Amino acid sequence: MIITCAEIDGFRNLSGMKIQPDPKYNIISGKNAQGKTNLLEALWIMSGCKSFRSSKEKDYISLEKNKMLVEMKILDNIREQKIKIEMTKNSENKKNIYLNEVKQKGTKPLFDVFKCIVFIPDDVDIIKGSPEKRRNFIDMAYSQINPATVFHLNKYNKIMNHRNALLKQIMNGHEKTDALELWDRPASYEGAFVSYLRNDYIRQINEICSKLYRTLSGGTEELKLEYKSNVYKPEDFENPLSEKSAEIYFRKLQESSGYDIKTGTTHTGIARDEILIKINGLSAREYASQGQIKSTALVMKLAQAEIFMQKSDDAPVIFLDDVMGELDENRQKFIFDIVRNMQVFITTCNESALLPEIKGKIFRIQNGELIEN
Repeated sequence: MIITCAEIDGFRNLSGMKIQPDPKYNIISGKNAQGKTNLLEALWIMSGCKSFRSSKEKDYISLEKNKMLVEMKILDNIREQKIKIEMTKNSENKKNIYLNEVKQKGTKPLFDVFKCIVFIPDDVDIIKGSPEKRRNFIDMAYSQINPATVFHLNKYNKIMNHRNALLKQIMNGHEKTDALELWDRPASYEGAFVSYLRNDYIRQINEICSKLYRTLSGGTEELKLEYKSNVYKPEDFENPLSEKSAEIYFRKLQESSGYDIKTGTTHTGIARDEILIKINGLSAREYASQGQIKSTALVMKLAQAEIFMQKSDDAPVIFLDDVMGELDENRQKFIFDIVRNMQVFITTCNESALLPEIKGKIFRIQNGELIEN
């Protein structure tokens, strides 16, 4: 999969930008705060995902303009497709999404069409941040190769919203405890499904991460990822997903219902899962050095790309945002050996810090405009 052309106007500070990327390497060069990351972010949202900056959509539109437009053509292994997103301030139809000139009701169709993986400095939060960061990473990664996961995650979250609202009503004496089963049954099916998907993906990514990290560390360190389910024991996953799996989940919800009612919130389920990341048997979150944390985050993203390549007929597009400049030559070669068959976009303040063999197109940006192509 490659981006063949893109037009961006009014997205943050970007103005009148038109690019025709190289099918291999694209270097986005410029000083800080000129719009390099904005360019990657504009392309990223065409995947149907939220901004990797955790930004709100209202912040996409430039303060100096009333409208934002991002238009992009991608070529997969079958055909060329066109995606367009436009947003207008103070409009009833604030955001319009088009896929192949057909207006869409939401971003889900884009998620099925454009696949990309972004590397950013904040990826270290996957290791040292909250369990939610790790869960989100796994859920996003697996959803890219199995888009149905998004449906199950969204359905589970809606069920939990209803269950938590009901818990507060029971706590205040407005509903009976028996009413919980209305939500616990469907929650058990969705929660079991997501639990098994997470376990399966973590098993796959652990195998690749271990291999890559061993290579990166010169064979001196071992990286291991483990799924710590809030509901299931490791041996439970030796059996296939079934009615029994859902029943185990249901019983766990029922067992914690008394405490849930006292607190007004659910304490059992996939929202309490943890992904354990260990280097030489020790928690990376607690004991790893900054260098080890950066290496682990890098390896996890590379493993995500490799799994995608194994499961899909198309390669994802790779965005490397301000991560190459501080890597030595060996680590840069390590990365490009993994992504050699993918289209890559690299932002940098210093082109000379990149490997000389990275040959493609250079796009220089100043004050949100393309000054040299």
